[in-house]
Amino acid sequence: MPARVSARTARTLTAAAATAALAALAVVPAQATTVHRPGGERRPPAALYTPPANADANRQIVDLLRHGKLRDAAGVLAMTLTPQAVWYGDGTPAQVESSVRATVTDAARKHALPVLALYNIPGRDCAQYSAGGAANTAEYEAWIDAVRRGIGDRPATVILEPDSLALLPADCGADDAQGSLTAARYTEIHYAVEALEPLAGTKVYLDAGHSGWHSVNDIVPRLAEAGIADAGGFFLNISNYRSDSELAWYGKLISSCLAYTATGGAAADCPNQYWPVNDAQGWLDAHVHTAPSAMKHFVTDTSRNGQGPWTPPAGVYSDAQDWCNPPGRGLGARPTLTTGDPLADAKLWVKIPGESDGQCTRGTAGPNDPERGYPDPAAGAWFTQQALELVHDANPPLLPH
Repeated sequence: MPARVSARTARTLTAAAATAALAALAVVPAQATTVHRPGGERRPPAALYTPPANADANRQIVDLLRHGKLRDAAGVLAMTLTPQAVWYGDGTPAQVESSVRATVTDAARKHALPVLALYNIPGRDCAQYSAGGAANTAEYEAWIDAVRRGIGDRPATVILEPDSLALLPADCGADDAQGSLTAARYTEIHYAVEALEPLAGTKVYLDAGHSGWHSVNDIVPRLAEAGIADAGGFFLNISNYRSDSELAWYGKLISSCLAYTATGGAAADCPNQYWPVNDAQGWLDAHVHTAPSAMKHFVTDTSRNGQGPWTPPAGVYSDAQDWCNPPGRGLGARPTLTTGDPLADAKLWVKIPGESDGQCTRGTAGPNDPERGYPDPAAGAWFTQQALELVHDANPPLLPH
C-alpha cells in the first residue's frame, strides 16, 4: 500500500520537481537539426525523437526529490529527456506492427526522427543475457514484414539487430557442422534490408560491432554477405564504451574497405585499426578514390562512452566482462545528426542509459557483481546506481557546474 504524502510535502515535492525539470530542460540539447532526404514532399524531421522514459527512471527521480537530492534528480531527468532509441524485440507481428506505428506516428506528429532498434533475430545474443528472438527464419521474416507495415511512409532510422553480425552463431558454438544457422543469419539480415530500406523515409544500418572487437578485415566480409550494398550504412558501439575518436577512425577504415571491395579489391588487403595510422592513411590515399558521399556511412552509439572503456584490474577475474555494467562510466556526446564527419551520419543514444546489461558475475560464482558487491538487475531493468554514475561522470557534463 503506498505511503500517504501530506499536502505540504506534496507542494514541496512539486516545487522541487519543477526546479529539477527546469534545470534539466536547460541542458537538453536544442534539436534543430534537419534530416536531409531525397524525394518526397514532406518536410524532413527537424529533431531526433525522445520516447517516453522507463517508468522506473521516473520513480528514481521522484525518490531523489523526496530525499532532497535535487541535482541528481535533475541529472536523471535530463538523461531521460535526451533523444534515444526505441527497442523492439519479441512480441507477435501484430503487436510490433501496432507499437512501431504508434512510435513513428508520434514522432511524425512532433516532426522528429525516431531511431528504432530491432532486436529479434533467431539465436539472439547466442543465448546469453539477452537471449530470445524469433524461433526461425520464417517467423523472423513475418516479424520484419510487420515492422515494415508499421513504419509505412513515415521517417525512421533503423538499427538492425545489434550483435547480429559481430556475434554470428558460428562465433559462439551455436551452429551446426554445415554452418546452416550462420547462413540463415545472413539471409535474415538481408531480407530485413530489402524489406525496410526501400521505404520512403527509412534508412537501415547494419551491425559492425566496435573497434575493440573485430578487425576491419573480418567485419567487412560479414557486412557484404549480409547485404550492406543495399543498406544505408552500418552502426558501431551499440551498448559499448569505445571513444568517439577511436570509432571515427574504425568507421572510416570500414567505409573505405567497403568501397575498395566494391570495385573488386580483397578485404584482406585493407588496413585495419591495428595498423599505424600514417601507414593506414597512406594505403587509403593510394587505393580508395571513392568520394565520401558515395561511400557507406555509419552511426555510433555514444550513450555510455563518455569515459571510454573500463580497464578491469589485472589478474583478478577469469572473465572480467568489461562490456557488462562496468563501473565508473559516463554519458557520452549528446545525440546529433550534425557530426562534422562526412562519413558519420549521427551520434545516437541507442542503448538506453540506465538500463542494465545483465547480472554480471565476472567469472565468479555470483550472484553478486564483484565490482559492486551486490547483484546487478536483469538485462533491460533499470539500474539506479548505474544511472547516477552515468550522470555524474558524463563527458561532456550533463548539468552545468
